[in-house]
Amino acid sequence: MNATIDVRVSRAFAASPEAVFDAWLDPAWLGRWMFGRGVRAETVLHLQTEPRVGGRFSFLVERQGQRIDHIGTYLEIDRPRRLVFTWAIRGESDDDGSTVAIDLTATPEGCMLTLTHTLPAQWADYAARTQQGWTTMLDALRRLF
Repeated sequence: MNATIDVRVSRAFAASPEAVFDAWLDPAWLGRWMFGRGVRAETVLHLQTEPRVGGRFSFLVERQGQRIDHIGTYLEIDRPRRLVFTWAIRGESDDDGSTVAIDLTATPEGCMLTLTHTLPAQWADYAARTQQGWTTMLDALRRLF
């Protein structure tokens, strides 16, 4: 088995697990918190999802004149508890074994989301940057609720 590193970020949301879960699969929602000018200096070129197990996604953005296509495959969709998908940058880390798991638990105030990004050991130098990226995105998502 290949060595991996887990990056974890948790956030409480004042929204139902269903609402937060759905925000991960709907391109209109993704463009409000994961990508776009509201999150960082970039232009969204497309946000395409095929939200079924085995379905793929492509989130193509342009940053500083460079096109970056975040791609992956949905591995597990258990609404509203768990979402698991591969995560890669087309041309840089295609199919390198990077996965993201989103776990949601209902709370009296809404829900708790725990994101675990499992990175192959060769990406260890990017763990802090990965954690900061997800932190920025989850904070943007939380502001929407």
